[in-house]
Amino acid sequence: MPIITVKLAKGRTCEQKQQFVEVITKEAVNSLNVKQEWLTVIFDEYERENWASNGQLHSLKFGDGFGKKGIE
Repeated sequence: MPIITVKLAKGRTCEQKQQFVEVITKEAVNSLNVKQEWLTVIFDEYERENWASNGQLHSLKFGDGFGKKGIE
């Protein structure tokens, strides 16, 4: 029973996450040779103020909306 955990900054819509889950599920089922109902996808979403890289919080380093298509 594969469990796929996706860690990302908060801000994606339910529609975006649903589309992602459909794509990931299809590919995982094919690659891992498992039944679709065996696969679980879990989203761990974080506020940008709780995520840092290179010694700086992402909320300060990048600002709101960074990482979303068309905003960078």
